[in-house]
Amino acid sequence: MIKRFIFKRLRDEISQPQIDIILGPRQVGKTTLLKQLEEYCKQQGCKTGFFDLEQPQVLAEFNAADKEVVNKIKSAGEVVFIDEFQYIENASKILKAIFDSPQRIKIICSGSSSLEIHKHLRESLAGRRFLFRVYPLQYSEIKAHIKDYPLDTYLRYGGMPALTHTDSQERKQQILMELLGSYILKDVKSLVKEENIKAFNHLLYLLAEHQGSTISVHSLANQVNMSSKAVNRYLDILEETYVNFRVYSFSGNLGNELKKSCKTYLYDLGIRNAVLKDFSAFSDRPDKGVLLESFVFLKLKFSLSPNMDIKFWRTKDGDEVDFVLLIDRKPVPIEVKSKTTGLEIPGGMRKFLSRYKAKTAFIVNETLTEETVFNDCKIKFMTFEDFEKLVL
Repeated sequence: MIKRFIFKRLRDEISQPQIDIILGPRQVGKTTLLKQLEEYCKQQGCKTGFFDLEQPQVLAEFNAADKEVVNKIKSAGEVVFIDEFQYIENASKILKAIFDSPQRIKIICSGSSSLEIHKHLRESLAGRRFLFRVYPLQYSEIKAHIKDYPLDTYLRYGGMPALTHTDSQERKQQILMELLGSYILKDVKSLVKEENIKAFNHLLYLLAEHQGSTISVHSLANQVNMSSKAVNRYLDILEETYVNFRVYSFSGNLGNELKKSCKTYLYDLGIRNAVLKDFSAFSDRPDKGVLLESFVFLKLKFSLSPNMDIKFWRTKDGDEVDFVLLIDRKPVPIEVKSKTTGLEIPGGMRKFLSRYKAKTAFIVNETLTEETVFNDCKIKFMTFEDFEKLVL
């Protein structure tokens, strides 16, 4: 079983009083993390309780008065795990009552349907909970478990944990199609009007097809035959259920910079390829650049801490930098190149560094590992595998 990088952080939080809430898309390993944490607690001699609310009989037991549910959880153990906690009616009030009681109980929850969860979190858990986000496996997490796992395989099939249990390409593809279908059926169907499911699926396809390109909501709305307001709502749903992420442009208010444009990326390369129905080998793909840029984005997204943000930079003249990682508001430009000729600094990177001060920049490429300096900025040429292992 693959040990997630976030496990140690979650393990260290067990001694803290706050309610820990693990959020993320379906099937990224949240339940497995809860079970690994429960096993750790048992090894430490703690009495634990575990409730999987996707099991009908367990959920039925929680279909009771709030006081009964509170007592049920409090009597379960010193550390209580609740999987898919958003299914509990009045979840925030129940968790607040347990947290505020004299009896010290550590609660660790997981959840997938973020729209429901945000409603719970807004109500009464402020100051009583810590949020942790879990995404598909990073390439380096898989490599730590399967030493010879090819980058090509990750670019084709992504990091959904279920895929690491089989070498069959056909089975990997089948699993991804099932995961895609279950997301549409479970998470989206209740949020989108029945007559708009087809338009939503079309929008998902367009986002996958144009991943990494600047998008126009107006253009998307015309293509799916819906209003811009409806498309924006669907983009919000995709983001709030951790399936698709928008990246906005970085601007220092210079006149020729794009200020309101955005790019989007799906949360997993395998899911993107499933939407497109294209699992071709990397060497045969016309969208090699998109796959590599998405690989770098996912590394950045999965590594974000509270003092970080991801932007991209583009001017009306066509100068661009693929990503600008802001760390304490200071820019770290990152350019993605499949091939590079020596220590050649792309024109967009040069323009950016001529306008903005940066201490470090990265040019992520397939072969070159080297360093150079431009405008007092240390520019690190780094392979995709090395960049993915980097601690930002």
